[in-house]
Amino acid sequence: MDLQSILLSLKAIVPEMILTATGCLVLLYDLLIPEENRGVHAGISAVGVITALFSVLWFGSERIEAFSGMLAQDTFGSFFTVVVLVSLLLTLMLSRSYNDWEGIQKGEFYALLLFSSVGMLVMAKATDMMTIFLGLELLSIPIYVLVGFDRKRLSSVEGALKYFLLGAFATGFLLYGMALLYAATGATSLSGIAAFAGKENVFGNTLFLAGTALLFVGFGFKVSLVPFHMWTPDAYQGAPTPVTAFMSAGPKAAAFAAVIRVLVVAFPESHPFLLKGLWVVAALTMTVGNVSALVQDDVKRMLAYSSIAHAGYVLVGLVSGDRLGGQAAMYYLFVYSLMNIGAFAIVMLLSEGEERGYAIENFRGVGFRYPVLGALMTVFLVSLGGIPPTAGFVGKFYLFSAAVKKGLILLTVIGVLNSAASVYYYLRVVVYMYMLPERAEEVRPRPVGVGVALALFIATVGVIALGIFPKGLLSFAESSILSIFLS
Repeated sequence: MDLQSILLSLKAIVPEMILTATGCLVLLYDLLIPEENRGVHAGISAVGVITALFSVLWFGSERIEAFSGMLAQDTFGSFFTVVVLVSLLLTLMLSRSYNDWEGIQKGEFYALLLFSSVGMLVMAKATDMMTIFLGLELLSIPIYVLVGFDRKRLSSVEGALKYFLLGAFATGFLLYGMALLYAATGATSLSGIAAFAGKENVFGNTLFLAGTALLFVGFGFKVSLVPFHMWTPDAYQGAPTPVTAFMSAGPKAAAFAAVIRVLVVAFPESHPFLLKGLWVVAALTMTVGNVSALVQDDVKRMLAYSSIAHAGYVLVGLVSGDRLGGQAAMYYLFVYSLMNIGAFAIVMLLSEGEERGYAIENFRGVGFRYPVLGALMTVFLVSLGGIPPTAGFVGKFYLFSAAVKKGLILLTVIGVLNSAASVYYYLRVVVYMYMLPERAEEVRPRPVGVGVALALFIATVGVIALGIFPKGLLSFAESSILSIFLS
């Protein structure tokens, strides 16, 4: 590579470099300041994230093939970069107060969030299997540590151990699948795999089929698809709540970005074969996630199971196999990040401490005692349930519309029935807040700091505004999905 190519490649990873530098700065600052001033880490991290967001707006529309085709900056990657960075920014706002409450205000917490986000951005831009694997590992390892960050709680350590063991197992499947695909095609680039699939009878190639299956097993674990979802409830419940909120948004979006790019670029000729399998997985994921959530009395665990179901809804858009389905899936991933992080923020405020859990009983009478918190939680839950005029409704409408236009009537019916069932457990929390008598022992919300208040404001405005005025985000998603369909 000549100097010009190197500089162009570096231009493609400006957000990643900003986050990496910010993470290193936070670690250095942590060594130099007294312990009582460590809350400043969140502010430094937030400045870095905002700077990275501005860099996306400045450079993100230009298409750049970087590092000899190992990754690409394009509108598609820029869309998911925005999703990850917005999720990260909201998480940092929640973490400042939470870490003070729990006594875990440490610089490495914020550095791990930043480094994990770098892996997510790499995954979103990856155009080679090796880069996908690099991004996945850079994403996963900091998250394993963050899940078990509160070491004095057994549930945190237990969740981290389960997540690590199952994650390592799933990574083995993914890497073995990549090895088989390389053996079958002689290429690790997505375009090279597509070239092989276009001229060979891949359905008679055992190595190709086995490699493809194992590749999607690894992806299925990262996005909590059934039957690779068993780690999700324990990891989500045990992790510090801001980490849980981030896990439900950022890594899920990054993994789906990689899945979409792989489907569109590497397997365009194999779509019918793949989509039949994904049809079954989508139906199972929606159903198992919602049925499991129906019986939960712990709100944090309920939201963990519901996140599994939402991965199924996104998969409905991908099963459609066209631009409209991809556009709907991308829109839904963005708005899901807002409404889910918002819901976890309210749960965090109304918890009685990590050890005593997040029982639905804590929400009794909250709507009258603390009307603002009750109203905000209602907005997030209504949006998660897909009730108009929220962004969640618009997202599901476009997902199911894309499926209907492709003739996937049965899958659409399964999705609509699951969405209707989910309304029960979401509105159950609303019933506790507004229609049941207060607990004898009052649960006082934790103090709402500036960061938490700002995060709730951004999430609430986003959920409502994108439900009433979805056109701007839909247009961004449309141009993003077109950038890889036409590449």
